[in-house]
Amino acid sequence: MTEYKTIKDLGDLNGKVVMLRADLNVPMDENFNVTNTARIDRTVPTIKTLMEKGAKVVVISHFGRPEGKGDMKNSLSHIVKDLEKALGKHVVFVDDCIGSKVEDAVKNMKNDEVLLLENLRFYNEEKKGDENFAKELVKPADVYVSDAFSTAHRAHASMVAAAKLLPSAMGLLMEEEVNALSTGLNNPVRPLIAIVGGSKVSTKLDLLNNLVKKVNKLVISGGMAHTFMKANGIDTINENNSLVQMDMLDTAKEIMATAKSNNCEIILPTDVVVSKEFKPMAEHKTVDLEHIPAEGWSLLDVGEKTIAAINGKLDECKTLVWNGPLGVFEMKPFDNATNKVAQHAAELTQEGKLTSVAGGGDTVSALDNAGVADKFTYISTAGGAFLEWMEGKELPGVAVLAK
Repeated sequence: MTEYKTIKDLGDLNGKVVMLRADLNVPMDENFNVTNTARIDRTVPTIKTLMEKGAKVVVISHFGRPEGKGDMKNSLSHIVKDLEKALGKHVVFVDDCIGSKVEDAVKNMKNDEVLLLENLRFYNEEKKGDENFAKELVKPADVYVSDAFSTAHRAHASMVAAAKLLPSAMGLLMEEEVNALSTGLNNPVRPLIAIVGGSKVSTKLDLLNNLVKKVNKLVISGGMAHTFMKANGIDTINENNSLVQMDMLDTAKEIMATAKSNNCEIILPTDVVVSKEFKPMAEHKTVDLEHIPAEGWSLLDVGEKTIAAINGKLDECKTLVWNGPLGVFEMKPFDNATNKVAQHAAELTQEGKLTSVAGGGDTVSALDNAGVADKFTYISTAGGAFLEWMEGKELPGVAVLAK
């Protein structure tokens, strides 16, 4: 198993300038108020640990998708007060991330201050992975630490080139994330079950192809299950009542064949909840697969038989990896299956019977909705990086920190 450099490997940090690559890409309302501080809160332990070791911490991050320099709606200045509140320290903001302004601010830093630099993506060189930009970025620093697992699938300048230029290591959040995901997929206690939801097979092909070779049981739900059900001979599913992708039927059959040859059991819905309208509390009913109406109704969730089957499979397993909801969880009552399965997984986790790892934007929201976000073993803040990790791909921003 790959070992990675951590803060402990950096030696004496007293008086050293540490450049911390964080992910402070938090959601905001139209008045620039942060609506969810999770990403800020989760990097605070790393900042505090570095400061306790006597380091001067300079925080860098991307934010939003700016159209080049000076796009004030994507300025990191908006998060200063939230970062100060979370840290209990004075945060000095510099309205650039490279150049003499930054160098002067670093020279003038007081011991109990934190420096926050402006949005990295104000420079196009960041996304291009430009080495000269990385050199300018790390110029005032002695050490580099990365806490931005959620951006680790991108070979951006601040993620890879910068890490190669200085003594570098993972922050506490990155370390926690990598350890949790390794426990979930690379070195799991078996039996290992994965739950994969989402609307389209086409967006999760790499994921499914990797999982059927690694997991013992695979639950396929959400809209993508419709394609597998159709490929499995359920003729009542069509393009009027479901999200079936007719051009993916052969692919679904191939994935099921690969699963079979790898002794991976695939669990598909056996009953579904259909609704007359796509809105909360719309008229709905639960039907077995052979009774799905041909038109006028849409598949929005799975039924109680399927929920019981999935929960029964969870009882048989020791490790769960989850990405994607089981139904249209954003609308009641079509969050029923996601809620009940999430609550069962949370109970097993709390009883010490299951290690549960979940990630991806929709998944985190779905577990929040089910009231169990704090009852899983680990919930990843990363979207794309979590998915690519589950797909078995090497993440450049993690690989660069290997010992």
